[in-house]
Amino acid sequence: MTDIATGPIAREIAARLTAALAPTRLDVINESAQHRGHMGDDGSGESHFRVVVESAAFAGRSRVQRQRLVNQALAELLRDHVHALAIRAVAPGEAA
Repeated sequence: MTDIATGPIAREIAARLTAALAPTRLDVINESAQHRGHMGDDGSGESHFRVVVESAAFAGRSRVQRQRLVNQALAELLRDHVHALAIRAVAPGEAA
């Protein structure tokens, strides 16, 4: 795993994706500062994220199926804490 953001929500995103998908690469990037004052900014500094996930679980699956797996792993966080999540989900050997 690389480039893990350090706040509590970012750490929870990393923990849940690790448990659900056993990634070979996981980047959790906090982009909340870019959205300060915009819709969905709750002032926590942890409302907007980008993740890059490489996992064998994505092999043979469509982009939509991959994103659904990520969204399922993070469902509670997406409902209660995260306003926006950009997802790049790849299988090992694919360009991230």
